[in-house]
Amino acid sequence: MPKLVLPARAMQVVNKSIHLFHHFGFHTVGVDKIVKECEVPKATFYNYFHSKERFIEICLIVQKERLKEKVVSMAEYDQGTSVKEKLKKLYLLHTDLDGMYYLLFKAIFETKLTYSKAYQVAIKYRTWLINEIYSQLIKLKTDATFQDAKLFLYMIEGAIIQLLSSDGADDRENYWNMISNVFL
Repeated sequence: MPKLVLPARAMQVVNKSIHLFHHFGFHTVGVDKIVKECEVPKATFYNYFHSKERFIEICLIVQKERLKEKVVSMAEYDQGTSVKEKLKKLYLLHTDLDGMYYLLFKAIFETKLTYSKAYQVAIKYRTWLINEIYSQLIKLKTDATFQDAKLFLYMIEGAIIQLLSSDGADDRENYWNMISNVFL
């Protein structure tokens, strides 16, 4: 896929809309709310993005690329950090309900039936993340399997669900301790 290049004003709309989708959902935030909040004419919105479906896909692509950069930075370039610490950082990054992964996680549930291309962006990120997790796990335990990496991701997503259904307490450290006992 070619690199996504958008004018600065279009990126402002994307950034503001990522925030709106994150907090209010993909179905609640319509084009009218986006153009009102972003203070752009509806014609400009459609000139940039053509449809709400394409716009949601673009927002998720932008979020996915930003998140991938962060993960690669942590996994590849953070030389002074142990593998266990890198995995913990990956876990904390992905379980932050105010963080970047939450929008992609939310998209899995909210876009599958109505915005299939956007849904695929979120699924492709998960697949990429499983590979990144596996590349870290194999450094820690030579007998680690791809299934272990999938299970690690499922535990991240389970922690997100648990955090969403909790009373607002941030129990991510407790969940991390459970995960590290299983994997590390």
